Formats: sequence, C-alpha cells, structure tokens
Amino acid sequence: MLKINKDLCNGCKICTKVCPFGAMKMVDEKAEATEECTLCGACVKTCPENAITIERRRVDPSKFKDYKGVWVLAEQVEGQLRNVSLELLSKGRELAEQLGEPLCAILLGHEVAGLTDTLAAHGADIVYISDQKRLAEYTTDAYTDVISALILTEKPNVVLIGATANGRDLGPRIAARLRLGLTADCTGLSIDDKRQLVQTRPAFGGNIMASILSPYTRPQMATVRPNVFKPPEPNPSHKAEIRTVDIKVNPAAVRTKIVETIKTGEEGELKVEEAEMVVSCGRGIKGPENIPTVAELAKELNAALGGSRPIVDAGWMEHHQQVGQSGRTISPRLYIACGISGAIQHLVGVAGSAEIIIAINSDPEAPIFTVSDYGIVGDLHKIIPALVKELKRVKAQK
Repeated sequence: MLKINKDLCNGCKICTKVCPFGAMKMVDEKAEATEECTLCGACVKTCPENAITIERRRVDPSKFKDYKGVWVLAEQVEGQLRNVSLELLSKGRELAEQLGEPLCAILLGHEVAGLTDTLAAHGADIVYISDQKRLAEYTTDAYTDVISALILTEKPNVVLIGATANGRDLGPRIAARLRLGLTADCTGLSIDDKRQLVQTRPAFGGNIMASILSPYTRPQMATVRPNVFKPPEPNPSHKAEIRTVDIKVNPAAVRTKIVETIKTGEEGELKVEEAEMVVSCGRGIKGPENIPTVAELAKELNAALGGSRPIVDAGWMEHHQQVGQSGRTISPRLYIACGISGAIQHLVGVAGSAEIIIAINSDPEAPIFTVSDYGIVGDLHKIIPALVKELKRVKAQK
C-alpha cells in the first residue's frame, strides 16, 4: 500500500516526473497515486521530503500460484552478453521444466535487439526487452526501476541474476525495494517437492553448504556465481516471443552517471573466469619479482594468469586476477596452483569446478593437495622452469 503524507508533501511534482507508469498526479498541489500505481517504489526514493512510503505485506501463500515463470537477467556489456547469462539460461531451462513454467530473459540496454536471437537459441521462451538510451550503460537506479516495475506487473516465480559486479549491486537493491528474499552467490539451484527454489551456497568460509528457501515471498531471487553451470548448446531453430517493455526511465530518477570507464588488464589478456586453462601463484613464489616465471608457464600453455588472495592483497597482482571464493570463480579444464597452500576460500573457488587440478608446493601437507588430481612436491622455482623447457621442446618437435 502506497501512503502519502499530505502534511509533508510540498507539491514539488518530482514524483510525477519519475513514475515510470504515470501513476502519480497532483490534486490541490499535493501528490496522489492513481489505480495505475504498481508500488515499484521509484517515487519513494526521490521524494525530497520523505512524504511517500510503501507498506508491503507478506504474500498469501495461497496466491503463490499466480506467480509463474523462471526469469534470467540477460546482462550485457557494450552489446555483448555476459557468459553467466547463458549459463543461467541452461539451469533456468531445467528449473522451468520441473515447474512446468516458461523460461524468460530480461534484456535491458540500447540497440541490443540483435541479442534476442541469441537468448532464444539458448533456451528463452520469452524475452522482455527494454531498449532505451538511458539503459545503454548500467546504473543502479535505472535498472532497479525498470526491473522492479516489470516484476510487479508480470509476477515471475523465480528471478536469477549473475553474481557479477553489476549483479551483486542490482539483486539486493531490487530485493530491498520489493521486500523480497535473496540468496547471494549461489553455487547450486534445485526445486523441492513443494515447488520451492532450493538455493545452495557456501557458508562459514566454505566449511558447509547451506540450502536456503524463500517460503514467504515471491518471486524467489538468487544471484549465481559465474562458471557454476555449463551454458547450453545453442539451438537456432528455437524461437522466443519478444515482449517490448514500455517502462521509460526518467532522468530525474537516475542519481548517478558513468563519467569514464577504465578497463583493467592488458589488451587481449585472458580472463581467469573465462579461460580453459589457468595458472595461479601464491605466497610460495616469495616475491613479485618471481611472477614472470609463473607467467611464462601460463604463456606456454596459452592459459590465464591468476593469483591467490594474499598475492592480490599484497599488491603483486590485480584484483581481476584473484582466484577463489572472494575473487573469481573459475571453471577451466586445467588449473595449476603454484605455491598456493590452499586456504578454504581458495579451495571453494576451484574444487569441483576445474576438471584437472595440478598443485606445485614444497609442503607435502599443504591442503591444496587434498583437492588435486596431481601433486608435485618441490621447489617451484626449479620445477616451473623445467616444465617451461619441456613445453618448448615439445612445441619445437611439433
């Protein structure tokens, strides 16, 4: 229920300008909501006098049947879909079939209509698209306003968002706006016998896996780590229904703007979260001057170069290269850990995700060996140069 304190309202008309549905009007110089109001909350956060509030009641479980559809946020950057969006469509298809409901993708941006075919080919039955200039670059306010309003009008059962930098910002904002439950950084999703979404994520430093439910609110929301699920094989013959979202973003509702984008890493540098092979180094390399030794091994394998948290915290490597629970979750075919003892946060980020793990460490009791397929006990400063020499020899023969 939307409430307006007429004593506090100063008649500034800001709420009428930011409402994406045109549901606010002025009556006797005071704001008033019409029947078109969806309780999206856009007016609440912009009212300078805090005269507008929303009282949200818990959804009656008997009305859960009115919420249908598994939604996936199709995150795009500069017109390119993030891999995690396709991964979530794969898992979303599985969940949607279990529920007997459609799989939907939400696509926001500017001049991104060409991406709808890709979303359809990867399993989406319906694509909701909002194509407008103010959505060209991600801003919290604009994306929250559009998606919150869309959720309130369409009533999905499940909403999945990739746990990217943007997703981790957007998911909690939508959940707070709509008073919904949200499980962050999930590594597993399933449907139980009560048709509830079981959201699994590491807890207590990865020592246990917690299964979390949202039994009192709909939709059920979760952010999901990249590289947890495999993207589906595209099927070009699969077509989706395209629904245009007519929710305009008012510039007065957007409190931030992108002034400049600074890209980290070198041009063409492989990303650890997307590479098929990753070579990482830890404190065992002893100093930043020894990173080039590990980097040479990565180069010979055409692998991405990563590092553990202590290396990044020390400033020896960039944050985007950090591998582990507090960094990037990876899913390579081959992972080589050089001088990494294996703190629990690091093990959670690689164990079970990499197909083959090779560990090089001078300590035979290092925890990293408990999750490794192959372990080499010894001085990495001698072992890595020997590996590089052998790789070069094999390449020369070929």
